[in-house]
Amino acid sequence: MEEEKVDAKKYDIFIIGHISWDENIYHDQTERIYGGAVLYAACAAATGQNKIGILTKSSEDDEKIASLFNIPKEDIYHIKSGKTTSIRNEYLTEDRENRVSTVLSVADPFRMEEIPPNVDANIYYLAGLIQGDFEYDLTKSLSKKGEVAVDAQGLLRKSNNGHMFYEDWDKKYEYLPYINFLKTDANESRIMTGIENREKAAELLCTWGPKEVMITYNTEVLVYDGHQYYKAPFKPRNLSGRTGRGDTCFGAYISERIHREPDEALYYAAALTSLKMETPGPFKGTREDVLAYINSYYKNYL
Repeated sequence: MEEEKVDAKKYDIFIIGHISWDENIYHDQTERIYGGAVLYAACAAATGQNKIGILTKSSEDDEKIASLFNIPKEDIYHIKSGKTTSIRNEYLTEDRENRVSTVLSVADPFRMEEIPPNVDANIYYLAGLIQGDFEYDLTKSLSKKGEVAVDAQGLLRKSNNGHMFYEDWDKKYEYLPYINFLKTDANESRIMTGIENREKAAELLCTWGPKEVMITYNTEVLVYDGHQYYKAPFKPRNLSGRTGRGDTCFGAYISERIHREPDEALYYAAALTSLKMETPGPFKGTREDVLAYINSYYKNYL
């Protein structure tokens, strides 16, 4: 028993998801870059005042995986997979809101028995990319250990011979009650609720179980906590790092939410995400960078 106590690892947030070797095609360039919700969210969350751990799967070696993150190597749990998830995103418009995605390969799914037994976390964040990344009962099992945060893209996105498409989650009524924090974008919330209005969609999603719902949009991010709506604008000076916007925003928000009220956490997340959207790849800046950005671009909103 004493040995177990010594080896136990306590985290504020433990993020589970696949990294992705992405090919992003824009009108004037093509980039190959590592991405995935786990990478964008973890790097954003690491700027907070919390202990972050991650579990990921890929065919890459441990040293390569560790080099992608801005958290200590000992907090990165990497399981070898036959393949690394890889997605091609072809952006169709200048604002990078419309894209066609193709799934090139998918890593092995996560199972409950693969969660390190010595890990204990306040929040378990399922940062999925494609339906099938997780066993659904993982949500129920983790809810017995701590709060659960889920990105809806891992519930709605499917692949048919590589063609990625969205479809409503047929198990939402069964599993949403086990989720504390749910993140969607405007399209995903519409698919799940049938409602175009983001405030009304967030309200309905909350009635199905989640305590807080985040909906990202190209101009702003909205959070509904079951009682009140909170909004904060995105104010990037360019969109060269648009990919990973929602993952970054959600990771930053739940990290801040541990210590702060929704409005404060949301403005911090919006500012960090705006700053991240100016540079491709995950956010590797500091908390001081984010606070300076808030001081420059968000003073009139606070």
